Amino acid sequence: MLRRELFKNASAIGAGLLLPVGRTAWAAVSASATPSLAQRRLIVIFLRGAVDGLSVVVPYSDSAYYRARSSIALGRPGTEGGALDLDGRFGLHPALAPLMPLWQSGKLAFVHATGSPDATRSHFDAQDYMESATPGRKATSDGWLNRLLGVLPSDTGQRVSATRAVSVGPVLPRIYSGRNPVANIASGSGSAKATLLDRPKVGDAFGQLYAGDDKMSRAYQESQQAHREVMGSMNQVNVEREMEAANNGAPLPNGFPDDAARLGKLMRNDSRVQLAFMALGGWDTHANQGAATGQLANRLQPLGQGLAALAAGLGPVFDDTAVVVISEFGRTVRQNGNGGTDHGHGNVMWLLGGRVAGGKVHGRWPGLDSSVLYEGRDLAITTDFRTVLAEVCERHSGLLDEQLVYVFPNFELGASNRLGVVRV
Repeated sequence: MLRRELFKNASAIGAGLLLPVGRTAWAAVSASATPSLAQRRLIVIFLRGAVDGLSVVVPYSDSAYYRARSSIALGRPGTEGGALDLDGRFGLHPALAPLMPLWQSGKLAFVHATGSPDATRSHFDAQDYMESATPGRKATSDGWLNRLLGVLPSDTGQRVSATRAVSVGPVLPRIYSGRNPVANIASGSGSAKATLLDRPKVGDAFGQLYAGDDKMSRAYQESQQAHREVMGSMNQVNVEREMEAANNGAPLPNGFPDDAARLGKLMRNDSRVQLAFMALGGWDTHANQGAATGQLANRLQPLGQGLAALAAGLGPVFDDTAVVVISEFGRTVRQNGNGGTDHGHGNVMWLLGGRVAGGKVHGRWPGLDSSVLYEGRDLAITTDFRTVLAEVCERHSGLLDEQLVYVFPNFELGASNRLGVVRV
């Protein structure tokens, strides 16, 4: 009984519970049944720390960009260390060169001058608002990805799965908090290692302890189902990795590229996984940011490699997948005295996938002249970040108007703010 009481006192997330499904994997579970899976996938990558969008998608045709950044501006295309030309106005940071084939094939797009209507420059608050999709409102208890999970269209006849949504990382993020179950899998190669509960005697003992039909037993059974499904799919991924090594394929570098490739293969092999989330830190470049090389470039390089590896790992499933890359806010237009940038406002969002209206920088560019900067220092926001997310949920995931209102409360997607970032 003591063990059951300890589980009852476990940390709650919304109306759900956080239960272990592996050594470092947990599942946020509820007593209610999980909807079955649909075929389209959505992956959200959160760059925590506020990445400098003006160095990611460089407005090289705007002369004010060069006046504001004497040592960290990316050169124009064709110059040494210059940006990679996208459309004659904007260029991509050269460290993100692995993504150019996706741009050229129409499967990569950007939306510039995006962000939250809330003016905070606090990382904590801005991330919270972006993950709840309720800017300026701290009382929201759940995350928008968890709300989305509750209304996603499902394929008739598919069995209920506890791994319909996965999060890669050590803890369940704010964006997934809520009543719907989410499987949390570890990053790195340890994600597929067996745990204490995988030992037959231990597993049988816990199975007998939680064999009932009460809320706690159903939660444990659901978390174990998630663990079995993740382990089965990850073991298949490991087999494929061994096959690649046998073919003399070079190993992927540590960190995000490896995790992204593993996630892609997991979602390709397991049709039950429909939503995924990953977060990457280290984008708060107050000093020594660099230009084509340096601190920021060293972080963008594995990010670009990882996103390319994710697309490759998904294989044919990539055509039915939307990948959204977001960050809480942008950075100042003018560099500071330490060769870096400070907390800003407007930023850039990234979109990848088979249904993305790619090969285009979407959104209205406000310019960088001092007269149009937000508070005289930042890129102004011309597109609410929820516009992009809502369009993806509507056109890619098939949500109806009333479902969009549920996922994005106090926000309306209408004719006046549509961008067309996803093909109909």
